[in-house]
Amino acid sequence: MKAIVIDRFGGPEELHEAELPDPQPGPGQVRVRVEAVGVNPADGKARSGLIASPDTTFPLVPGLEAAGVVDAMGDGVTDVAVGDRVVGFAEGGAYAELAVLSTYAALPDSLDATVAVSLPVAGETARRVLRLLDVRPGETLLVHGASGAVGAVATQLAVASGATVIGTASAANQDRVAALGATPTTYGEGWLERVRALAPSGVDAVLDASGAGVLDGSVELLGGADRLVTIADPAAFTRNITFSGTSERSAEELADLVARRASGEVTTTISRVLPLAEAAAAQQLSDSGRAGGKLVLVP
Repeated sequence: MKAIVIDRFGGPEELHEAELPDPQPGPGQVRVRVEAVGVNPADGKARSGLIASPDTTFPLVPGLEAAGVVDAMGDGVTDVAVGDRVVGFAEGGAYAELAVLSTYAALPDSLDATVAVSLPVAGETARRVLRLLDVRPGETLLVHGASGAVGAVATQLAVASGATVIGTASAANQDRVAALGATPTTYGEGWLERVRALAPSGVDAVLDASGAGVLDGSVELLGGADRLVTIADPAAFTRNITFSGTSERSAEELADLVARRASGEVTTTISRVLPLAEAAAAQQLSDSGRAGGKLVLVP
């Protein structure tokens, strides 16, 4: 199969096309002919070596999530059949013509692969953090980076659960955040005062999906760090603040999110769809933090 790989850690320029043996699904796994690949910030961190595993081997195929048509199944798979469309988490990389999925959900005909692939990583991360924060109906949640892939899903799930959400975003994305059901405000200098004005009784929990240096102000806002979680700022490790980065994948939760996206109950924003051959450009844009939504690659 054709795949995009790196042979050493480095910048986006290290990504290049290669021919690799077709991957084979193990027990409980399916292999798909890839229709769409989701690009995530973690892809760039893996490429650069920032989050390298001790057992990393080269060539390395990036990519955590893919959608496509099942063309092979491992032992024990009974919930889908060859020819079914699915989306899920890739094992061994997704920037390729074929990918092996471990945790997956079937796709309805109404959901395009380029949209579906925006769900696995963002949805898993959003649900995980909301569980950590224990956001309850009637509480107020502040989401830093509410217009991003994770922030947008977390905002919608929290609003659907009965919470009030205040979301920070750029001036250009204020209407988008409002459409998610949150009260929008801009990030940057003065954000703490703006949030206090919007929530005079305070906020109950804070999710930092931005990594924009907001941890100290969030602690001040909360009066402590007990209900503050970041997924983007490694400064948390020196401040006794919870950094959540360990995936908790669930096929049932992914299927629920797929159904919500298909019905329109949850929306996601696809900023650009690029050919797989332009993976370097996609990762460069992702690394900048200015993608403006989900970046998707198509073979």
